[in-house]
Amino acid sequence: MSDHPFYRLAPFIQEYIYRKRWDTLREAQVEACRVLFDTPNHLLIASGTASGKTEAAFFPALTELHNQPSQSVGILYIGPLKALINDQFERLKELLQEAHIPVWHWHGDVPQSEKTKLVRDPSGVLQITPESLEGLLMNKPNAIPALFHDLRYIIIDEVHAFMGADRGMQVLSEIARIERMAGCRPRRIGLSATLSDYATASEWLRAGSADGVEVVAPQGGRKLRLSIEHFSFPSARDEEQAEQLANASRAYFDYIYDHTRMKKALVFTNSRSDAELATLELRRTAARRQEPDVFHVHHGSISAMLREEAEAALRTGHGPAVAMATVTLELGIDLGELERVVQLESPSSCSSFVQRLGRSGRRDDMPSEMMFVIPEEEDEQAQLPARMPWTLMRAIAIIELYVRHKWVEPLSLRKKPVGLLYHQTMSVLKSMGEAEPKDLARMILSLPPFQHISPDEYQQFLQYLLQTDHLQRTEVGGLIIGLTGEKTVNNYRFYAVFQDDEEYVVYNGSEEIGSITTVPPPEYCFSLAGKLWKVIEIDRKHKAVYVKPSLGKVDTLWLGGRGDIHTEVMRKMKDVLADDTIYPYLAPRAVNRLERARRLARESGLLEKTVIPAGGDSMFILPWIGTKPFRTLERLVKHRLADRLSLRSIVPLEPYYMVISGRADAETLLTEIQAECAQDVDPLGLLKPDESPYLGKYDEFVLPELVRLAFAEDGLDVKGLRAALRAPE
Repeated sequence: MSDHPFYRLAPFIQEYIYRKRWDTLREAQVEACRVLFDTPNHLLIASGTASGKTEAAFFPALTELHNQPSQSVGILYIGPLKALINDQFERLKELLQEAHIPVWHWHGDVPQSEKTKLVRDPSGVLQITPESLEGLLMNKPNAIPALFHDLRYIIIDEVHAFMGADRGMQVLSEIARIERMAGCRPRRIGLSATLSDYATASEWLRAGSADGVEVVAPQGGRKLRLSIEHFSFPSARDEEQAEQLANASRAYFDYIYDHTRMKKALVFTNSRSDAELATLELRRTAARRQEPDVFHVHHGSISAMLREEAEAALRTGHGPAVAMATVTLELGIDLGELERVVQLESPSSCSSFVQRLGRSGRRDDMPSEMMFVIPEEEDEQAQLPARMPWTLMRAIAIIELYVRHKWVEPLSLRKKPVGLLYHQTMSVLKSMGEAEPKDLARMILSLPPFQHISPDEYQQFLQYLLQTDHLQRTEVGGLIIGLTGEKTVNNYRFYAVFQDDEEYVVYNGSEEIGSITTVPPPEYCFSLAGKLWKVIEIDRKHKAVYVKPSLGKVDTLWLGGRGDIHTEVMRKMKDVLADDTIYPYLAPRAVNRLERARRLARESGLLEKTVIPAGGDSMFILPWIGTKPFRTLERLVKHRLADRLSLRSIVPLEPYYMVISGRADAETLLTEIQAECAQDVDPLGLLKPDESPYLGKYDEFVLPELVRLAFAEDGLDVKGLRAALRAPE
């Protein structure tokens, strides 16, 4: 009996389990104990939402700290969101209240006094974002050895949110720098609910380490309850159609209102603007019906106080509460037992779908439930491809890929992250003060993300930074940050490697409402936090906008696009259109819309040809490929075929179709595309001679030739395009 993992856990953890009235440890927790107690390996826990992943990581790690107290921070927890860290901080405090193991959190909202206490007496568990960890490494390098010399574990939560992105490579660089500066070799634990490519994820997790990775991936299924409803919005070409559009819009928001108003519910949108609009309309509906306003909004531009109010209303509030949210509530914040999750439109990926689905059904006896509500602007006079219900088809494809095949997008790791190369070079140099070029090169090129950057490329990179005054040489030949570089590095926004538009904070009196990225003129009205405001004053020096409540027009003030779509999703969408299956989760209006689309596809031949005549000298290209190969095809047509075939217009509707106008006919255009794909296409040949497209936040500071190489390597997908469009043998 004593061999059971429960009896190997620290007494305070056993007491916690008794208090929670758990009957048994879950499979992920048992297996994590085996790996961490009995092997030296790193650990990847890939398990569904609410499956006990966090406890699986912390129980054995905290047991080691209990049995052998660390002389510094013993466990470093890296989370993608401040809200997630705050949530985990409260959960850990409850677990550790009898353990005498301190838990600290460190991000922009944490008082400086708490951070000072940790630096003075490093111990226990530290929870931090990558951005705050970057600031710590840059600005307090002398404190790093004391903080981390006895670091035992690094827990990376929601690893799928990091992998394949600059932010994930930043995390790997930070881990390597901590190990180097503090002389520690902590074990790594990655947590995720949406992984399927375990081999690539394991390689990512162990990057720069000689130890192996064990994967714990319980296969426990759960009941799902899915539905898709569809709403058509007619074009408003005349007064009658304008009235029809207004009625359709009201029916759409009434439907959302009726299916959430008496519940604890989460409504996901794909943008902050959509979240704001939905909140505003549902509040108007409540006012019209003289019913309570139970609606909240939650996204990255809302003040911390308002976000926390929304979380508290869902988690512990009495009575119904509904929050419109973006990705900020997609990740693992515990929101209690939600009764319903609604998705407006469709997520762009299976990974996002799984995360959002996992917000509901957190009790063992409750199914995970998601309602898709899909609006479509439908115009019978539009060109053929525009009459397809692309969002409806994407929703069905994502459900089918995950539910039938458990498919989730594989990871794609960048080979030449030159913007991150700038960021880490400047960060390391800031922490050192001065460095010899060869020492700096050795330190940077040994970080895991830069294994495909050659010494010659790095030498060119440094030379360019010297020419642009981002770096300077000292009299003895060392490198220091130059005057131009200081302007970038000394800004707090430098800590982040993800794109972040400059924001202005919005105040109603002294109350902070949130932030916006586009500054409106005085007297302008806009929506924020689900309410309407009129601009009173703009303080550009302090980046503040002062407002008062308003009843004016609706507008939202952020920039930003949609997520990329994988080729597998596009192929499945084509299968859905070609099939005659009536999916059981489709509501009658969704069935009707899909059937009309299938009939139009059969009658038009849309599924049979890649290039379709569109009348006159116009054609449609429908390649059924993902966002990245679609962009590659667009460049191939523009830069390799446009002049040769006298194409005068190329309009991409990414990633679904292109509209081409010119002298060539459809058959000639397809033949030429296939001929190009059959050759070894040089990705650099798909860029203009003076073109250096940016993929990362700091690419603008890098030698243009290196930026070109990086885009050719990481921004295009010639292989995927060739596989999809090469002529049959």
